[in-house]
Amino acid sequence: MIGRTLSNALLSLGIYDDVKGALEAMGLDLEELIDEENDPGLGNGGLGRLAACFLDSLATLGLPGRGYGIRYDYGMFKQNIVEGRQKESPDYWLEYGNPWEFKRHNTRYKVRFGGRIQQEGKKARWIETEEILAVAYDQIIPGYDTDATNTLRLWSAQASSEINLGKFNQGDYFAAVEDKNHSENVSRVLYPDDSTYSGRELRLRQEYFLVSSTVQDILSRHYQLHKTYDNLADKIAIHLNDTHPVLSIPELMRLLIDEHKFNWDDAFEVCCQVFSYTNHTLMSEALETWPVDMLGKILPRHLQIIFEINDYFLKTLQEQYPQRYRSAGAGVDYR
Repeated sequence: MIGRTLSNALLSLGIYDDVKGALEAMGLDLEELIDEENDPGLGNGGLGRLAACFLDSLATLGLPGRGYGIRYDYGMFKQNIVEGRQKESPDYWLEYGNPWEFKRHNTRYKVRFGGRIQQEGKKARWIETEEILAVAYDQIIPGYDTDATNTLRLWSAQASSEINLGKFNQGDYFAAVEDKNHSENVSRVLYPDDSTYSGRELRLRQEYFLVSSTVQDILSRHYQLHKTYDNLADKIAIHLNDTHPVLSIPELMRLLIDEHKFNWDDAFEVCCQVFSYTNHTLMSEALETWPVDMLGKILPRHLQIIFEINDYFLKTLQEQYPQRYRSAGAGVDYR
């Protein structure tokens, strides 16, 4: 919830009163102009506002940092009162574009879902997956009374294939664009209704879409700068704002092990040093859980890694407290 950018930029530059006075001399009201800017539909409640405060504070203190989120097409909803009752409609905050953002055409990553795991000895391969593209949009976050700025990078989902030409030529026009719509639903709406199985599945896909594109981007930028991953824990810190992005941990494990040839123990040690986490409340929405069958269907490799981490902790407890934990572990060889 970064709020309207114009007023924040004027305040940060220290020219709010000057601009207001200049506009008044022209017969214009700055407040009315500010109200014309659509409020970005990027977050909701205290959690979203806190994330924006982190970015403001980092920039004001001159500390390098980058925020990540999803560039939702419709945010939550627009509230309309009809005959004394609330009626919701899509909040298309991007209707007239966003002059504050910069599309990074060359910054895009493949995000995978589904598929199956193929074991090759102790090596696991995640194959036969569905792929969508995460495309980056950047917005500058200015610090107050300083030349320092940071970046908010938002991800928009884009189908890896625009249209199924074969189905289109057969006259099945809806099926021809079905895969495109299914892929791009990931970044359509903030907080889809999760009272149904399909709604919860979409929510899980959203969360993984965010963390996968983000972790891939962090690793890519790190390698461009340092040409090695060996110093990863010394150079980056990733803060998880509540439970929604915690799939970042198994995702970083997966990338280090499967893509960058780390062994299990070294990858886990990096994760222990890189990640920090804040839990903001004990309410149920902050203690998010997912059905094992759903996680196994959408992210089978990550479920495997989560089981391995759990087995690692069980074995560690057994070694430290052998009298208290006599039973055997889960039987998974985490290495």
